[in-house]
Amino acid sequence: MTDHFPVVIHHNPDCGTSRNVLAIIEAAGYEPTIIDYLTLGWVRPQLLALFAAAGLTPRTALRDSKTPAREMGLLEPSVTDDDLLSAMLANPVLVNRPIVATPKGVRLCRPSESVLDLLERWPPGPFAREDGSLILDAAGRKAPQANSWRGPSASS
Repeated sequence: MTDHFPVVIHHNPDCGTSRNVLAIIEAAGYEPTIIDYLTLGWVRPQLLALFAAAGLTPRTALRDSKTPAREMGLLEPSVTDDDLLSAMLANPVLVNRPIVATPKGVRLCRPSESVLDLLERWPPGPFAREDGSLILDAAGRKAPQANSWRGPSASS
């Protein structure tokens, strides 16, 4: 389905959450622009703009699990945002994912169902994550556990 509601996902195909978000977007009928940021990398203005639009800082956007963040000393409170940004530019895996942009806003979509707030239409229900946990029930409403979401976590 083509429409005039652009969706951009900064995607890591090796990340289950990122794959779930992409599956939600596509099941809703969108043809997103997929940016493989691990291959393409980031540029400073791009990251700064994404973080500002999503209400993130380099610290809140830092992925600290399954990355070299700890070994690089980036989890220390004395590390500045500029230092974190420089590290993210040199090591794109340090940026938490997926980041999705639509006309409704920009968000770090963790957990995966948070992408629903950025879409004009949702996939038909029922719809589940890769692990089988329900996101949308048969009537297309957020499943109870999906409604318990409290916000993005930079470390999950």
